[in-house]
Amino acid sequence: MGFSVQSGGRGSRRKNRPQAEINVTPMVDVMLVLLIIFMVAAPMMTSGINVDLPKTAAKPVNMDTKPITVSVKENGSVYLGDTPVEVPQLVDQLKILAANDPNHRIFVKGDQHINYGRVMEIMGRITQGGFTKVALLAQMPDKSVPSDNSPANSNSMLPASPQTPHLP
Repeated sequence: MGFSVQSGGRGSRRKNRPQAEINVTPMVDVMLVLLIIFMVAAPMMTSGINVDLPKTAAKPVNMDTKPITVSVKENGSVYLGDTPVEVPQLVDQLKILAANDPNHRIFVKGDQHINYGRVMEIMGRITQGGFTKVALLAQMPDKSVPSDNSPANSNSMLPASPQTPHLP
């Protein structure tokens, strides 16, 4: 609380009264520091394993619940979320995370430089484990890349009209 002091003269007999002003400078300082902390910390809060995903023009899938992500790195190692997991224990760990819900959404993301058979092996194990909603993740293509029908991109692996694969 601040006080105003009057000096000398005839008005000096009045008692000092508290000012009804709030000093907001410390509050603004604290808020700016918190803003900077959150701006720096927010990108670090995204978890996951960095994988170089292939690009596709398919539409994003609606998400009802938070999916479980299985990542296959370029060297073939498998991660469940952020933790490495051995392939034989993958289905058991998935059942624990999904609370034995076979309809829980599972995303498999594999590095684009990995052997296609390795990704299919992982997906096969997951579907054999009883999970029905297993999907592959891919990145959307850059706008600067020529369209699929252009001769410059004739060797593209993407279909001319995106189709959603049906997974059992």
